[in-house]
Amino acid sequence: MLKKVMIIDDSAVVRQVLTEIINESEELHVYATAIDPIFALDKMKMEWPDVIVLDIEMPRMDGLTFLEKVMKEKPTPVVICSSLAQKGTELTLKALSLGALEVITKPQLGVKNFLNETKNEIRNIVKACAIAKLKRNSYKERETSPVFVNKQKLTQIASTTDRITAIGCSTGGTQALEVILQNLPKSCPGIVVVQHMPEKFTKSFAERLNSLCNVEVIEARSGDRIIPGRVIIAPGGQHLEVVVSGAQYITKVFSGPYVNRHCPSVDVLFRSVAKHVGRNAKGVIMTGMGCDGASGLLDMRKNGALTIAQDEASSVVFGMPKEAIKLGAASKIVGLDDIAELIAI
Repeated sequence: MLKKVMIIDDSAVVRQVLTEIINESEELHVYATAIDPIFALDKMKMEWPDVIVLDIEMPRMDGLTFLEKVMKEKPTPVVICSSLAQKGTELTLKALSLGALEVITKPQLGVKNFLNETKNEIRNIVKACAIAKLKRNSYKERETSPVFVNKQKLTQIASTTDRITAIGCSTGGTQALEVILQNLPKSCPGIVVVQHMPEKFTKSFAERLNSLCNVEVIEARSGDRIIPGRVIIAPGGQHLEVVVSGAQYITKVFSGPYVNRHCPSVDVLFRSVAKHVGRNAKGVIMTGMGCDGASGLLDMRKNGALTIAQDEASSVVFGMPKEAIKLGAASKIVGLDDIAELIAI
């Protein structure tokens, strides 16, 4: 059965081009478009979409107000497609925190050419989000009922500086990371993260998490020490590796070709951790579409690391974890609520 797509954008050109692009898929069908959320809500009363492609800045009701309303009434996968996303990182992060799954950043000029040049990626994003599993206020409920890790176990690792956890995630990962990091103590082992995000957003994303968590969260720079209580997030558009400097583990950030269609790539990070950290590492692969990270996690397992995959029930998109499990890369398959404790012990 075709997945029903609704496009909400005040630009007639954008609505037309996106409709053509999405309808080329054998799995998707644009059943409705709307110039703004007010018109969209009227149409949604008659037939609810499986996925929404949403602009942020529109007349009568802005996209964020509409997004919050939808997530409260009937959580639905939403892809933000907006030129405002380029200059308004705070708005974009707000959209992700409200429940949007992916962000497509339109340029302010040459939008039609941009959409046509990236049409395969757009279709893949919409297809992945159309099958995503959302629950009403699922992440907010977890925030009010935190997972308390075993304090007795924590005292055993408080003085350990040579253990590292590497995390990889994509679609749905921004909220999942927030759940995990908010439940970690300052004494947890150092953490390095690849979350697939557009350029220029990861710094604000790290700052937001830093304001919410007990652990320190920063955007990676080359030479950052990986120490207990610190979470280092790969910058958008650059790869992140873990390397050894003397007796310390530090980060290496560099530009490079896309790996598995991504930069930063989870595989690039995991392979460096497998090589340099070995059995002193833990690898965690979480919600996201595609296969990035699966082979790298297998390398980590072969080199003695504890490897963890998020289970299907708690994954918004069970793509990356599924591929890792199929390869035999995961030594443990657990729900989102159990990951923080496994990282901390």
